[in-house]
Amino acid sequence: MIDLNADLGESFGAWRMGDDAAMLPLVTSANIACGFHAGDPLTLRRTVAAAAELGVRIGAHVSYRDLVGFGRRFIDLPADELTADVLYQLGALAGMCRVAGTELAFVKPHGALYNAIVSHHGQASAVVEAIIAFDPGLPVLGLPGSTFLTLAAEAGLRPVSEAFADRGYRADGTLVPRREPGAVLSDPDLIAARVLRLVVEGALTAADGTELQLSADSICVHGDSPDAVAVARAIRTRLTAHGVVCAPFA
Repeated sequence: MIDLNADLGESFGAWRMGDDAAMLPLVTSANIACGFHAGDPLTLRRTVAAAAELGVRIGAHVSYRDLVGFGRRFIDLPADELTADVLYQLGALAGMCRVAGTELAFVKPHGALYNAIVSHHGQASAVVEAIIAFDPGLPVLGLPGSTFLTLAAEAGLRPVSEAFADRGYRADGTLVPRREPGAVLSDPDLIAARVLRLVVEGALTAADGTELQLSADSICVHGDSPDAVAVARAIRTRLTAHGVVCAPFA
């Protein structure tokens, strides 16, 4: 059994990002933007309601306050400011969930924040502090072996290891930066085969050819990629054909 998650709710006003309506039936968990890197209140409300109607679990996709950079730029925030920013975002999305008759089920940092807290102890601790203060029962998604998941577990949160279907990996298990070649994969069939191997064998091939052993409870497909729907459909079809059940981790 494996969870499939996608980053959704990232449109802003008249600016459209991804095809949430097509993605939601294909995934089991939705990481919904909270307004800091993407998403406006109406988009958030509609996305939460659509996810709730389909029985898709809802997670808060918390970020640096960086709409212009789509949350993909590192910001050296003081710990107390970052904690407050994460709390603010959790409150916003939890409110939308309450109105839709559902509840917030997990937390997943976005973009530059996600990557920073792989090793940045201060920021990882600040994010953990916010989640503990808001709801210590919320599971958290992160990169296996990251400082964030280690600190989360030590604080009593449930750590959930995540792998990326459509991102290249370095030999050390971290993601290839988006500015480098091989960072984002696009061929649906190749990605689906890669995910099946990851789920069944716990292995994948890094960008330099290194064979990695990687265990994951959830697989992410980026909703903003041009081929996101085709990729998600190919993954779901391939997993189902090989008897792998797709279901939420939470």
